[in-house]
Formats: sequence, C-alpha cells, structure tokens
Amino acid sequence: MNKIFITIAAFSLAISSCKKWDDLDSPDFQVSTEKLTYAAGDTVRFQFSGNADNVVFWSGKPGQRYEFRNRTFVEGNTITLNFKSFSQMGVVDQSNIKLLVSTNFTGVYDAENIQAATWQDVSNRATWSSGADQTPSGDVDLTDFATANKDMAIAFRYVTSAVADAATQNRWVFRSFDLTSTSADGGVTVLANMGNAGWKEWSFLDPATKWTISASQLVSNRSFTELNDDWVITKLFNPNKVSPDRGFVLKNIATAISDVSEVYTEPGNYKVTVVAVNANSGGLKETIRELELTITP
Repeated sequence: MNKIFITIAAFSLAISSCKKWDDLDSPDFQVSTEKLTYAAGDTVRFQFSGNADNVVFWSGKPGQRYEFRNRTFVEGNTITLNFKSFSQMGVVDQSNIKLLVSTNFTGVYDAENIQAATWQDVSNRATWSSGADQTPSGDVDLTDFATANKDMAIAFRYVTSAVADAATQNRWVFRSFDLTSTSADGGVTVLANMGNAGWKEWSFLDPATKWTISASQLVSNRSFTELNDDWVITKLFNPNKVSPDRGFVLKNIATAISDVSEVYTEPGNYKVTVVAVNANSGGLKETIRELELTITP
C-alpha cells in the first residue's frame, strides 16, 4: 500500500462539489480491530465501515500522532551533530580547528557581530581526523544549547598560531554535516545538512584564505605567508523545532477504501485516530474515531 501523507487542512482547498453546505452530511464512518491488546511485532488489522469522501489514518506511532498535527516546536529535545572531517596535506594538527556554538549570534556575518557573540568551544566533544578521510565525529551532543530555547549557530574556526610552510601546514575538509533534533516521543527532525546549513565565511586576518563552501563540502585554505583566523558559520537554527506529525490518506473522493495493517514494534499505548471528511466548496464536515491500543513486550 502506498502511503501518501497529507494534512487535513488541504481538503478544504482541493475539493469542490455542487452540493450546498446545508446538504452536506457528517461522515458515517467507523473503525475497528479484532482486539485492543497485541504483542510487539504482531500485525494489527484495521477494518473500516461506512462512507466518507476522504479518510486520513494516524497510527499513533511517533511522527503519526493526530494530537501533534499542528506542533512545530517542543522543549526537551536532544540535539545531535554528526560530521566527517579530513586533515589533509602537511602535518596533522588538530589544535588549529575549533567547533564553536553560539546562542546569541545575531546572524550578521561581519567582524563586529561575530566578535560580539559568545562562542562556546565544544571541540572536545568530537572526534577529529588524524589524517584519514571521512573520519566520523561521533554523536556530538549539543542538547545543553537547547535548554535556553534560543536560536543557535554552529561554526568551524581555522586558526593558526605560527606561519607554516607548504611542507607542514595542513588544511581541513568536511564532507558531511548533519544536525538533528529528537523529541522525547522519538520524532526526529533534520535541522541542517551540508547543503542547506546556510554557510557563510569570514576571515579576520587574510581574506585570501577564506573557507571554500559548496553543497558537498567545506574546505579551509592555507596561507604560507600569513596567519589564519577563518570562520565558516551556519545560519541560525531553532533547536526546538520539530516537524508536524502527519497521517496518511486511506481514501479520497476518487478512490475506494481498503483495510489497513500495521506492525507496532515498540511496547506501549498508542492512540489511533481516523479522520473522515465530507467536503464541498462551502466547507467540510468531519467525523473523528479513536482506538486505544496496548502493545505488550
């Protein structure tokens, strides 16, 4: 069965009818299961009766909960960063690369605003390349920056303390960057990846050595005559942002409905919601049915 995700608000835009609003009936629609308690891994079969123009099913699993259909942020998220680094060329020097986080950066990428922000060094939370390409950082926990419920920015800073020559100075390459937010109920929201993190560079000492930014990687550039202090910074992110939960369409006005099977692998209580809608150009009327399922170990 192909699952097409949709929000219920879309019905009012997509459907028209020659019926008048006064002639529109609320759907007479029911949902049932053989029982209300199943073991984890069992197949749960949902049966439907009655008729409706449109039917949307919410399984109650994380990401498919009707009560969270309009939720766009939540506190208490776990914020995790993963990236892959490469200390390339010259001699490996992990001291010249820093991972920084700020919750008061203005989002203006110039010397005054970057220096005015408070940047916390979290470099020791990551694993860095010792010369191998695609070295995983491991899960870098940034959850403590979400407790303030403020926008955050992440930066890589390439800074050298002595002028090096071509034989010794390394450069840094980052080929992946994934920042995710996981809510307490297990829903995962991708806050940023390498291609959409909104990277901006700023060089304090030698503009000729600024970071090179592309959709697939970040590359620091070496200088053999000047010191480096080069930053590359993400756009601002709300660490408490989550994607609204979604149901999937079982039926629209042009299709028939069929029974649905779901497998719940995690024990717990699940509220299953089915929203049946009749609609025309004058509006919509809906019927909401709920089942409380218990999944045992």
